Amino acid sequence: MNKSDIKILLVDDEPDILEIVGYNLRNEGYQTFTAENGLEAIKSAKKNMPHLILLDIMMPEMDGIEACEKIRKIKSLENVLIAFLTARGEDYSQVAGFEAGADDYITKPIKPKVLVSKIKSLLRRLKSEKESEDSLKIGDIVIDRDEYVVYKAGEKISLPRKEFELFSLLTSRPGKVFKREVILDTVWGNEVVVGGRTIDVHIRKLREKIGDNHFKTVKGVGYKFVLLEKEK
Repeated sequence: MNKSDIKILLVDDEPDILEIVGYNLRNEGYQTFTAENGLEAIKSAKKNMPHLILLDIMMPEMDGIEACEKIRKIKSLENVLIAFLTARGEDYSQVAGFEAGADDYITKPIKPKVLVSKIKSLLRRLKSEKESEDSLKIGDIVIDRDEYVVYKAGEKISLPRKEFELFSLLTSRPGKVFKREVILDTVWGNEVVVGGRTIDVHIRKLREKIGDNHFKTVKGVGYKFVLLEKEK
């Protein structure tokens, strides 16, 4: 996919932020759209179908957390990348952001070149249009990597991108313990700084959707995916 084909929606109630970030992204060749609150963000996202949304948290009308949650429920936008770009750096704010379905959490202030680098890292996760369908079957679970969808016993389970990538990693080798640092590097990339509870939040959400017994915690090491006896 060419840069000129990639659409990025910038959401912030500060005009200066929209102008500076938009200017740097357009210089990189990306298409940009803007919104000044969560309600405008949802309308723009439905209309323009962006590949990435950069979302502030503290905004009038509707804050970024609520906007992210609502966007994640829109079928046509379920695979859009969402990154918070906010001055809120507290751990609880980061956890809330990831629980809302964000793929990344970037704290302001940040130098434009560093932000562009992070955005490039995020966009590398976009699947090429030329990639063919890739699916994996494990027990009664089918993982469709082309559509970012999981089927369990025939029931479709839609996962946000980061949950899907974490699930794909763990199921790539059932029974293998993946260390926390390996998970962070593989799923979030070494350019992305996330809070220590990020993995735990995503594992908890996977347990709720896929089944608690499939995920085992190895204290002080990491996590593994296991097949139940009846599935072997």
